[in-house]
Amino acid sequence: MNALMTQFDFESAEPKRSQKWEGLSEVDQAIRENRLTEYRIRKSWADPLARKLTIVGSLVILTVFAYLIAASLGLW
Repeated sequence: MNALMTQFDFESAEPKRSQKWEGLSEVDQAIRENRLTEYRIRKSWADPLARKLTIVGSLVILTVFAYLIAASLGLW
């Protein structure tokens, strides 16, 4: 079966090495280590606006859940 394949076919079938991008080397490393989610969370937490939006969004969600739990218990 391999008798019909040329040396060029064998060379092109091998995986190519990814190029090292200067600006994206940290993202490339995160993808290789399968920790892209952790990278995104750390980058968004470092941004002051994203941090404030995360805190406000979490507080809104917790407030709604607290209201629903209190309402189901008959507190109001």
